[in-house]
Amino acid sequence: MSEPIVQLKNVTKRIGSKTIVDHLTFDIPKGEVFGFLGPNGAGKTTTIRMMVGLMSITEGEVLIHGHSIRTEFEKAIRHVGAIVENPEMYKFLTGYQNLIHYARMIPGITKHRIEEVVELVGLKKRIHEKVKTYSLGMRQRLGVAQALLHKPSLLILDEPTNGLDPAGIRELRDYLRGLAKSEGISVCVSSHLLSEMELMCDRVAIIQQGKLIDVRQIRGESTENKELQVIFEIDQAASFVEKLAQTDKWKGTQVSDTQVELSLEKEQIPDLNRWAVENGFKVYGIRVATKSLEDQFLEITGSDQIA
Repeated sequence: MSEPIVQLKNVTKRIGSKTIVDHLTFDIPKGEVFGFLGPNGAGKTTTIRMMVGLMSITEGEVLIHGHSIRTEFEKAIRHVGAIVENPEMYKFLTGYQNLIHYARMIPGITKHRIEEVVELVGLKKRIHEKVKTYSLGMRQRLGVAQALLHKPSLLILDEPTNGLDPAGIRELRDYLRGLAKSEGISVCVSSHLLSEMELMCDRVAIIQQGKLIDVRQIRGESTENKELQVIFEIDQAASFVEKLAQTDKWKGTQVSDTQVELSLEKEQIPDLNRWAVENGFKVYGIRVATKSLEDQFLEITGSDQIA
């Protein structure tokens, strides 16, 4: 894993006697799409607000490129682009005029850079139209363009898919993954949409009642030398399980009339398939029984409160 762009160390937020965020610690490396996952009210937005300096930190530290958001705010925040909740734009101006307006706030942003981010977010054909004619998905893209103007190495988006239709969600997801890959930008997103985070993120931090429950790898984790739960679809499941029990190598559990589940390493799958065929069984299919992020979330939190 590369050097972390962001480090959270025991980040805590208390309001009165209530602890909203409780000692969060994790890193986000370069070029990773990292997700905050948890029910509404888990502390996701509060954490993001502390990361960008919109809310004070009661205890702990947020470091961005090694700079503390508490004591070196300007040095830390110059590496960050963020949309907290909805991107707010001047609707009576065009998309391009909005970007010109924001560019004036930060020295050194050229017209070439504005054109570059417009191209990057795919708004070239509509950028000179008024924002009031934009769909919600296009406004999200314009918000991302604005957040990228100063070439940040970290993009923070709070609930970026809120209000988007399925096509808009997919568009934003593909765009953010492409951005992380091509530009090497770290993207930090929060959501309670489990299926969406599974498709979008490399890793997710599961947060419940302000506490970090677990950090789960979604992509890039090697399955070599790792035991997998494998389902064999076979013609005589009961006989297959009996025959397996006579070997020292394998043991299976019948899960239906035609399915047997086994714990196998990746390299053992073709060996068992060959053995099954040689012993007169018809193998109709082999698949790895992976748990969805939703299953993992409910297993970890012991809760059915997703949203």
